[in-house]
Amino acid sequence: MKRIFLAFAVTIFSQPVFAGDIAAGKANAITCMACHGAAGISPNDIWPNLAGQKEGYLVKQIKAFRDGDRVDPMMAPMVKPLSDSDVENLAAYFSSLK
Repeated sequence: MKRIFLAFAVTIFSQPVFAGDIAAGKANAITCMACHGAAGISPNDIWPNLAGQKEGYLVKQIKAFRDGDRVDPMMAPMVKPLSDSDVENLAAYFSSLK
């Protein structure tokens, strides 16, 4: 019984693990850099910095834009063609920047 409870607790309280490829993310980040800056630091106050954001946060937000759960007319066409793997790679890249 203790083993079942322990397995359940670990499953419930563990954070999702993202295994994005930083190099692949960097290769796909060229479009993002136009607004969010070459180093993930936006040159404009209306666009957020992506550098150093938590990977899970970036994955969640990019997917929300892509899937229409979060509406932004500028972001939607940029992220619509991205696969889950592309999103994870971009998030890994931008979260690796400081």
